[in-house]
Amino acid sequence: MNPPSPRLVVVGQGYVGLPIAMRAVEVGYDVVGLDIDTERVDQLRSGRSYVEDVSGDIVRAAVESGRFRPTVSIDDAAGFDYAIITVPTPLRDTLPDLSFIEDASRGLALHLKVGATVVLESTTYPGTTEELMVPLLEAGSGLSAGTDFFVGYSPERIDPGNPVYNFVNTPKVVSGLGAEGMKRVIDLYASLVETVVPVSTPKEAELTKLLENTFRHVNIALVNELAVFAKDLGIDVWEAIDAASTKPFGYMRFTPGPGVGGHCLPVDPSYLSWQVRKTLGHSFRFVELANDVNDHMPDYVVRRLILALNATQRSVSGSNILVLGLAYKKNTGDARESPSLRILELLHALGAHLTVCDTHVADRQVPGFVERRALSREVLDACDVAVLVTDHDDFDYDLLENSTTYVLDTRRRVRGKHVEHL
Repeated sequence: MNPPSPRLVVVGQGYVGLPIAMRAVEVGYDVVGLDIDTERVDQLRSGRSYVEDVSGDIVRAAVESGRFRPTVSIDDAAGFDYAIITVPTPLRDTLPDLSFIEDASRGLALHLKVGATVVLESTTYPGTTEELMVPLLEAGSGLSAGTDFFVGYSPERIDPGNPVYNFVNTPKVVSGLGAEGMKRVIDLYASLVETVVPVSTPKEAELTKLLENTFRHVNIALVNELAVFAKDLGIDVWEAIDAASTKPFGYMRFTPGPGVGGHCLPVDPSYLSWQVRKTLGHSFRFVELANDVNDHMPDYVVRRLILALNATQRSVSGSNILVLGLAYKKNTGDARESPSLRILELLHALGAHLTVCDTHVADRQVPGFVERRALSREVLDACDVAVLVTDHDDFDYDLLENSTTYVLDTRRRVRGKHVEHL
């Protein structure tokens, strides 16, 4: 008789957790997909996917295999061999909110058995695994980490909508507490991905994630501020970026945009800044300056729209403004922390009549004061100005290029007589 398949619990079935769960089913694990969102769980049980990178066919096959159980009950985690925590870690009033990690740890502790391994993937500040998760697991189970059970940290590197890199072929940074903990975490991820990259402790792994996103955040802030000043100086910043990008060494291309969104860039660097201030009493000046620049890009977009309306003797109040794209990233349905939301709030406060076009974002993410329409010539002609915030591939860019309506393109996706770039 064949031995039973290892039992893996994936806590959180969002854009990070669901791809892990599907891959684990594919390679032979019995997987419990745990989530607090009953709507998500119902969709998964019926073989439907809400994550762009995971097809409904894959979810259906996983459910039909009998080795994938979507659930909202922590009791279904009983007897697990491995658990991977992929829950959100948002900011609340500029402070890290680790309540989802705490809840997940307390729940798993109730079903923790000798020999099990728990890995945290949620983005957080260095020390969370050892100083927060481990004590909760030990207190709830009566077991000792490193002796009775094993713990590790592996930062998620999912890039939604990326056509080249996915969970399987993106190198996976892994860490564990103690030699045996490291071995077990390496073995787990080696069965799921092509390449694992071990680092010595969870703190280095936690810092790795923050370093990656802080690097992006700071460089995006640099080109965003440069774009604002270049416009005032009468210089085409996009042409300068194109020219600089021809240098084959010592330069990495970043482009301006309407702000940053998603769970990473608006959040992760602030975790690092918060920890430095809390622990060392110093300000992380690069991060705080980048936050200031990127947080105010939606204000700059609105200012450019005001100037465009003023040029035709119109005010924002009473004007019809079309916002193209609600998601924070093209070809995804994720609107978390999207600059579009802030732009809509600012324009609404100024009295604009707002229409948004986005085929990817669910209705529940669209603000109640906004009308949702499909992009068409009729919709475009009915507005006074339009702003392209998220450059989804399914937009009709020929329509925008040939329109007589003013279009502010924050992504440099279209050119035309009545199109301006950020």
